[in-house]
Amino acid sequence: MIRFDVIQHCHLFAGLTEGDIGLLSSIIKVRSCSRGEILFEEGERATGFYVVATGKVKIYKLSPGGKERILHVVQPGNSFADAAIFADGCYPAFAETLTAAELYFFPKNDFLQLLHDHSQLSINMIAGLARYLRQFTTQIEDLTFRDVPARLARYLLSLADHGKGSLSLPVAKAQLASNLGTTSETLSRTLRKLSDEEIIQVAGKKIEILDADRLYELSEGFRDE
Repeated sequence: MIRFDVIQHCHLFAGLTEGDIGLLSSIIKVRSCSRGEILFEEGERATGFYVVATGKVKIYKLSPGGKERILHVVQPGNSFADAAIFADGCYPAFAETLTAAELYFFPKNDFLQLLHDHSQLSINMIAGLARYLRQFTTQIEDLTFRDVPARLARYLLSLADHGKGSLSLPVAKAQLASNLGTTSETLSRTLRKLSDEEIIQVAGKKIEILDADRLYELSEGFRDE
């Protein structure tokens, strides 16, 4: 059974309506994979792309000596190999399941035909990707100009309801540290410092915002030159 929430979570489809997702569901092929399955190899002709419903997939290349170099680990709700169906038509790397996984496969020809036949779906996809690009641009600006406490404050405020109440981190702290461009140790120190200053209260993945005004002020800070 295809889960609509998985498709909605994918940035590629963030701008789609329920009707759009219904159209997409008509072409999706659900693929259940065991750990260690090779999904495609570098240079292979692209026949479609995937969205991860459950499990994890690693994208990697092989060096001339045969050494594996992981480029990315794809988590649930994310797509991979989508660019290959628009570019030269070949997969740019290898893909292999790291765990047992359920994948949604979008056949290239069916997907492109769907975009051709339903122009509003294409427009909605572009709108969603434009929002994602703006978010990505903001993230790059934060990594460039803001220090770790400011980045963390902005992230927490983005999850909170107008900076009030409690929230739950949607990812592990190690993944959050990576997303914020820092280390797990630095993130832990920053969380502890904000907790000591009674700006937030931390209990595992649960965080309560105690002083939204100070957290907002912190979020506006920039790196010291």
